[in-house]
Amino acid sequence: MSEIYVKEAAFDSAPILEAKDLVRTYRAKDRVIKAIDHVSVSLMPGRILGIVGESGSGKSTLIRHIACLEQPDAGRLFFRGEEYTGKTAAYAGRHMQMIFQDSQSSFDPKMRFDKSLREARKGQNDPELLKRLLEEVRLDESFLSRFPRSLSGGQCQRMSIVRAVYSGAEVLLCDEATSALDVASQALVIELLQELKETHGISMIFVSHDLGVVSQLCDEIMVMKNGRCVERGSSADVINRPKDEYTRQLLDAVMEVGTETGLHGIKDEPAILHEVTERDLS
Repeated sequence: MSEIYVKEAAFDSAPILEAKDLVRTYRAKDRVIKAIDHVSVSLMPGRILGIVGESGSGKSTLIRHIACLEQPDAGRLFFRGEEYTGKTAAYAGRHMQMIFQDSQSSFDPKMRFDKSLREARKGQNDPELLKRLLEEVRLDESFLSRFPRSLSGGQCQRMSIVRAVYSGAEVLLCDEATSALDVASQALVIELLQELKETHGISMIFVSHDLGVVSQLCDEIMVMKNGRCVERGSSADVINRPKDEYTRQLLDAVMEVGTETGLHGIKDEPAILHEVTERDLS
């Protein structure tokens, strides 16, 4: 396996978000499925944690529990040191927002974007902030008068990022946020998320089945398999010095398809990000 270079990251000492020893079990006919099997997460301020694993590994289930969209059987959740275990999704939404794979279905199809964004901010409109956020994601104010179905998948995903940041959330929970996009749109969204981290200090959990994408974006990586965490560490350590055989298999898969996806050489500044054209920004 060829070595892949990623940037080493320094971490702050106090987590903004923690999940401790979460457990979630489902019963399906004659068998018991441990979707989350004693998993803990620690997200540092201003950092991006990547959670990667194949379909059914439990990664999306995990962040749904962190967002209180589902409740765990056991374990505890903390935001800035304050426990919120058992709280509602509305309570968690004061501090964190989900970015879903299907961005269009996350909006009311009969509601224009300007109203959707006002609701996200609880009616406290800030035109200057909204204008700045739209500029940051390469959209203009004319998009506010449009409906979700009139936008491309990439444009709608960028609007969902605007909504999340405009709401005042300190943490973004991205669930396969780029997997439904074409390569150019995927590259742009990755670049925008990185910029948001740097300009707004927003922390993120980025869930993906694609270790190559996670490697481009994240400061730290956690690898999940069958509901358990099998490896975690800085991106540089996990990518260049993997300890678990499953992680090595994921890395080998990235190298095998690299020439098709553009992820064959993950460096400090991925070449794929420079392939975005003016047409892709519209």
